[in-house]
Amino acid sequence: MPLVSVGDILATHRAVAAFNVIQLEHAEAIVAGAQLAGLPVVLQISENTAKYHRGLAPLALAARRIAESSTVGVALHLDHAEDEELVTEALDLGMTSVMFDAAKLDYADNLRRTAAVAIAGRARGVWVEAELGEVGGKDGAHAPGVKTDPADATAFVTATGVDGLAVAVGSSHAMTTRTATLDFDLIARLRDAVRVPLVLHGSSGVSDADIVRAIDAGMRKVNIATHLNTLFTGAVRAELDRAPGLVDPRAYLGPARDAVADEVARLVTLITGRTA
Repeated sequence: MPLVSVGDILATHRAVAAFNVIQLEHAEAIVAGAQLAGLPVVLQISENTAKYHRGLAPLALAARRIAESSTVGVALHLDHAEDEELVTEALDLGMTSVMFDAAKLDYADNLRRTAAVAIAGRARGVWVEAELGEVGGKDGAHAPGVKTDPADATAFVTATGVDGLAVAVGSSHAMTTRTATLDFDLIARLRDAVRVPLVLHGSSGVSDADIVRAIDAGMRKVNIATHLNTLFTGAVRAELDRAPGLVDPRAYLGPARDAVADEVARLVTLITGRTA
């Protein structure tokens, strides 16, 4: 079916699960898992992944084709883009949402540049996400312990016109254990203060129970990457340990893809399938 936007999904579902695509098998697994669950999903490609592949287009176009062959709605999202030229390329490639991440800049520059991206996205019918506060686990401004202020968030969203806001509430990127401590009171205060959907980054470090609690408090887009990568890599290791003579990548990437698909189906049901 045609690509949908994050906004389209949130118009009919309380929350949406968003998973990062590192390589083709990730896109295949994420869409397969969403189809198993019968629920929509977001495929995300980060600026770092685009750099790894020496360009956004090859992986984005492959992911788009996989998404368009799906029986469920799939949004194609550019994640953590710090370069406006990359955002423009994503728009030209038909991606349906983008995250412009200017969190390394001071507040005034973040606001100014994010507002310009929001205008460009709106002109193309693309859902635009921004970040305010510092989500831990990444270089530069993404230092742990700096949470989003509700008053700042209100002013920022009003001034920029963004469609979604990633907020710092205690989670951290790249966690391999699900032990993050979220500030649920802050999530609720941000929900009440901000008129657009809130986005939880670093959700690989958040337990199932706390993901549900975060959604109940006001989170609407839940981003997961490292958790799937841990499963994928574990499945590859298991296959290579079982048969050290393997040389065909399909023999170990296939089981890894299947493991990720099963976990995506479970998580999509947890996040997007909830109606309470």
